Amino acid sequence: MKELNIPGTVTDYNGYKMYEFQVDGCICKIVEPADPLPGRQWIWKAEYFEAFPVFELEMLKRGYYFMFMHTEYGFGSPVVNAHWDKFYQFLTEELGFAKRMILFGLSVGGLYIYNWAVKNTEKVACLYADNPVCDFKSWPGGKGIGIGEQECWKKLFDFYGFKDEAEALAYKFNPVDNLKPLIDAGIPLIHAAATEDQVVPVTENTDVLEKNCLALGGKITVIRHPGEHHPHHAVDDLNGLIELIIDSAIR
Repeated sequence: MKELNIPGTVTDYNGYKMYEFQVDGCICKIVEPADPLPGRQWIWKAEYFEAFPVFELEMLKRGYYFMFMHTEYGFGSPVVNAHWDKFYQFLTEELGFAKRMILFGLSVGGLYIYNWAVKNTEKVACLYADNPVCDFKSWPGGKGIGIGEQECWKKLFDFYGFKDEAEALAYKFNPVDNLKPLIDAGIPLIHAAATEDQVVPVTENTDVLEKNCLALGGKITVIRHPGEHHPHHAVDDLNGLIELIIDSAIR
């Protein structure tokens, strides 16, 4: 394995060394664990770098590198996927990180990780989604019981190239619709979801994705917990969740 020579400015992240640099015009971050696992194992978080870093800190303790790429708030669109492709290439080919990682998505990050994973199944060890958006008609569209966010809904059209709302509503490749590549590849799917979430309702997102996954003969683990909070990581047994994710990623 080549010597690890991470570029960029070195700063602090909760007591860990963090490197900041640019790839494909986007600011990127690598947080280094104190005692890295063999093989340069890593997690990749989509959106909200600083939000609720409970999972990230626990994984750092266990020796996983933590990666993040600041892109435009692009709702997991092909525009974002193209940036992610370049970051993945840099991490694995230039720095020698493991070819497969744990993908981690909070809220709208669910769109990012699912949409990238279906195009890159051989690069994903496990997919972990926390209160995830699984259908953009729910959020930001607000076309069901969720509150939605109309400004973001209109921005989404530009990122996906939709000419109008009708075209967006007819789109057939939201995560809830596009599970077969992940199932065929055997990628473990793990969700945590607040049962009373008012922003990303579980009934329009994780529940639908789970139902569709099982109907296709796939497997998914969903850890539901009570509460209406959209803030994340309210799972009672965080250690149990992390052990499940780590065990699932070793295939």
